[in-house]
Amino acid sequence: MNLTPMRYKSYCWPHNPQVYSIDFQRAVAAHKTPFGLYQLQDLGLGHRVMEGEGEFVGTGAYAEFQRLACVFYEDGPGLLIHPLWQAADAYFVSLRVEQAPQPDYVRYSFAFWEEDRLCGGLAVRASGGVSPVTEEGRASRQAVFHRVVKGDTLWALAGRYGVSLAELAALNPQIKNPNLIRAGEEVRVG
Repeated sequence: MNLTPMRYKSYCWPHNPQVYSIDFQRAVAAHKTPFGLYQLQDLGLGHRVMEGEGEFVGTGAYAEFQRLACVFYEDGPGLLIHPLWQAADAYFVSLRVEQAPQPDYVRYSFAFWEEDRLCGGLAVRASGGVSPVTEEGRASRQAVFHRVVKGDTLWALAGRYGVSLAELAALNPQIKNPNLIRAGEEVRVG
């Protein structure tokens, strides 16, 4: 099975990492009550933690790791597109070299945190920083839709209509996996 490559902001992995894990968090508080009992309080969903491990192999492996590290140093969240996970607006929180890097081999691990999954709307990175996409902001513009035909991808539609992939994701919350759109679907492009 050939999967779509993993992407984050401007970086596209040349091949997908070998190990993936996803950890769903729920905040819970324990309150001590009389007679040695405890009562648990559900404080709601927290952030998802998406982790993985991979390797770059071959000529230029260390240079490829350096390109990934440059994306790590960028501020703010970005759209993480993974071949198996739901797309997420996430922070790149850790990048680690797992052994002494070689010019032709680098083994690494990474972690992304997604926050506020259920708060309605992605935070879209604009040139002036991060701004939430709200229903009011969407309603103030005239909606433009594209009917998907065989061979269309969200990446191609973003280029065709001059919008970022993050904007398309924000405009189309019904699309759970941006790597999978079907002919006949209507995608909001503006």
